[in-house]
This record gives sequence, C-alpha cells and structure tokens, in this order.
Amino acid sequence: MNPQTPILAGNWKMNKTPAEAAAFFAAFCAAHAARTDRSIWFFPPAISFASAREALRDRPDILLGVQNIHWERAGAFTGETSAPMAAAAGARLALVGHSERRHVFGETDAETGRKVAAAVAAQLLAVLCVGETLEQRRAGGLADVLERQLDAGLADIAGDLTPSLVLAYEPVWAIGTGVTATPADAAEAHELLHDRMVRRFGDASSAVPILYGGSVNPDNAPALLSARHVDGLLVGGASLDPAVFARIAAASPD
Repeated sequence: MNPQTPILAGNWKMNKTPAEAAAFFAAFCAAHAARTDRSIWFFPPAISFASAREALRDRPDILLGVQNIHWERAGAFTGETSAPMAAAAGARLALVGHSERRHVFGETDAETGRKVAAAVAAQLLAVLCVGETLEQRRAGGLADVLERQLDAGLADIAGDLTPSLVLAYEPVWAIGTGVTATPADAAEAHELLHDRMVRRFGDASSAVPILYGGSVNPDNAPALLSARHVDGLLVGGASLDPAVFARIAAASPD
C-alpha cells in the first residue's frame, strides 16, 4: 500500500450472491483497467468471497477483504469468522467497527479493539471505522466520539501502525441516507483523527490513510478526495453497480 495514492474501496454489505459477484467483476474489470496511481479494494459478503477471489485471479491490483472478524482464532462462535480463517481464504483486509456493526449489532468500542489486534496478528490490514451519530454531532461531541472510538480500537496494538492500519471516518448520519458530509465536514473529522494519531503514536502515524465513507457517489467523489487528510473513499451502495463504481474508481481530486 502506497499512502500517497488514493484508496477507493467498495463495501457490498449483505448484497450479491456468488454468481452476482462473478458477473460484477467481469463488468468492472472490463470498465476499469489496472492503474498504479490508486488502490482498489472490495469487501464482499463472506458467502461470495471465494467467487470474488476466483473472478479476480488475473487482477492482483484489486484487493479483497472481509466485512467483519471475530477476535478469537477458533472456537464455539457459530456464524463468525476468525482473522486467520479470513487470511487463509485470501483476504488481505478486514473491516472493523463499521457503523452497522456498532449500531445494528451492538458491537462495543472494546470489541473493536480486540478485533483490530486479531487482524494485525493475522497480518491483515485492519480498516478501523469510526464516526458520530447526528445527535452526537449536534451536541458538539464529534471530537470526543472520534477520540474514544480511536483510542479503544487501538488499545491493544503498538509500534509502527503504517503497514497494518487504515482508518475510515463514517458519519453515521450519512450512511445510506443520501446525505453526504461536505468536504469541509470530512476535513474537520479527518484532521481530528490525524492529530490524535500523531499525539498518541508519533509522527510516523501521519502516514496511516484515512478514508471517508457515507453516501459517496461519482459526482461528489472528486470534491471529497480534495479535502485535507482524505486519502480515499469507502463506498457502500454506489459500489454495487460496476459502471458507477468504475467512475468512482477513476475519480481524482478536483
């Protein structure tokens, strides 16, 4: 991962069967040729991961990740996937603490920390998601929420984080709502995260990329990529259409 190149990532959530994943990548790869000036990532659902990996066997420029992991290596945890299992299946990345995991499934800040540590131990790149609700933002709690989630997420790891961590800022009020944070909103939050990382882990941590996620589309992608400390985009609904995501994947800062 080159921190100087933008990261364009698609999180499919609970969408696309194995056959649909294969069809998506056939269309996307035809529309998006390999490029060295950006990184393209996808997070398919676990049931479609093998199909996605097979479809991308000739596209090593596109990385695959899992949407969630458990912090234990193995055990009686029905329905869960461990970080070593994900790595063995070919995953290079793992989302941790996505807003839906936190607010729909009740994942705690402490659990995100255990998952980040498990991902790093399995040599997966952990993508730690943080973000505030609308109520928290209106109450002036942006900085407190981001610092709390960040500190808890990184509580169990230390040292040079650059090779093993990416942050993703997801304002909960902009996830799947069609309401997008402005470039100024994104820059404010990303600046807070950047400064907290430097204060806690030193200047080297300034190279940890910070992605923006929340109702991204081809029209707002260039402006968001232009915002200070926005190193890429984590895209939800707009990543489900290969033609639409190809436009986002080709976006450059304004």
